[in-house]
Amino acid sequence: MKNLLHITGLLVTLALLPSCKKWVDYDAHEDFLVTEKDYLQSSNDYSTMVISVYSPLQWLNQAVPIGDIASDNAVTGGENASDVLGLQQIDDYTYTPANDYLTEIWKSAYEGINRANYLTQYKDKNISGNSVNFTGKEALYGEVYFLRAYYYFTLVKFFGDVPLFFERRLNLSDSRKLQRSPKADVYAQIEKDLNAAIAVLPNSNPQAGRVTKYAAQALLGKVLIYENKFDAAAAILENVANGPFILAPNFADIFVQSGENGSESVFEIQYSNLFPYWNWGAATRGQGNYAVQQCGIRGLTGSSPYAPGWSTNLPTQELAKAYAAGDQRKETTVLDIEAYKTAHPEFTITYQAAPYKNTGLYNQKYLPRKGETSGQTELNYLNNYRTIRFAEVLLLAAEANNRAATPNDAKARDYLNKVRRRAFRDNLHDVTASGTALRQAIWDERRLELAMEGDRFFDLVRTGRAATVITGFKAGKNELFPIPQREIEISQLQQNPGY
Repeated sequence: MKNLLHITGLLVTLALLPSCKKWVDYDAHEDFLVTEKDYLQSSNDYSTMVISVYSPLQWLNQAVPIGDIASDNAVTGGENASDVLGLQQIDDYTYTPANDYLTEIWKSAYEGINRANYLTQYKDKNISGNSVNFTGKEALYGEVYFLRAYYYFTLVKFFGDVPLFFERRLNLSDSRKLQRSPKADVYAQIEKDLNAAIAVLPNSNPQAGRVTKYAAQALLGKVLIYENKFDAAAAILENVANGPFILAPNFADIFVQSGENGSESVFEIQYSNLFPYWNWGAATRGQGNYAVQQCGIRGLTGSSPYAPGWSTNLPTQELAKAYAAGDQRKETTVLDIEAYKTAHPEFTITYQAAPYKNTGLYNQKYLPRKGETSGQTELNYLNNYRTIRFAEVLLLAAEANNRAATPNDAKARDYLNKVRRRAFRDNLHDVTASGTALRQAIWDERRLELAMEGDRFFDLVRTGRAATVITGFKAGKNELFPIPQREIEISQLQQNPGY
């Protein structure tokens, strides 16, 4: 299980920048070695190491495009059939256990888990047997519990049954010893971690991007819905729905730089180019959001606010047609470049149409913009991923109430219609349905609200609709992605069915 065990020492370079909007640059450099014998000797060591547990969140940036490309929301696009081959295979449902994008998600999530485990292993006493106590330590560990839960949730969504370990950081002697644990056991640990986080986290944090109690409650509510525990989900999501969050009146404002960590933000993955770092050999592991460059319009020139990119992760025409007239979310989600060019002759726009799987549309939510990158331009966009938004919390709460043992459709409609009223800027589009019709309306709303944010594939799978909606999807196989081949070879893990 070598990919699970590649943190035999702690490789960290960390910068805490409380004076800056983006409080954490995580640990992109990894240019000096500190071992467990040298570390966790002071409160500062603990605080700094917690920052490093956030780092692999950045590296999971491809989980978002995969969540749409594997669905009916987007196609890979790109230069040709062999460009970003791993994504093309996911789009075409020809992927294998050797897929490099899936392997990177596995490795990044487990590195996050291993870092979290190092901290929980030495929570009470460091390796020297000394206790290091300080004000705020319990809340700091709440962040660790949340992050470990987030990494395991990512893994279980992608791969189902996965190796589960949480007592300590793995080392090389653990190779071949771990096997896949049932998904139910993994979910049980996720719930345990999130409940532990909720018990100690503050409601707010002056450093935007750090985990709060509301973020942990929102993630737990989402996890419970994936487990079909709707009554418990409704109860926990009620806390967030009644919390301090406000839907941004203008949907487009959420996805521009000034909208980061705004009134609707429950949890965002922070990216920064304050100390730009890049490595073409590990493009997803810099400090910037690599996926932003992927979304850009190929060969774009002119005076528009947009910067050029690689024309991948292209929204489908079918997604665009799903928006009703007057829905402000459409123009924020999908950019029709020809329509935009016609509407803005002052920009003198020229571009190269996406050479492969061209839809004429681009991912407006994460389209690269001028002035939001530095250093190695393509790899250092600073756009945060809006990972949990208040609108999603409302839609999760709507679904939980509708699917509860004793449904509360009135409350479900109220949550749903709050999202729709923002979308249409009126109450003329309110949903009045109940029962299964209301449930379908909630699912449809999730697609429109969260399109190109990485949820669509997993929503279709968890609700049993994937085989009827996604071209190429095989029931009994494609609900899960394959375990990376290297893990099969080294650790003799059992592969998922059909691979």
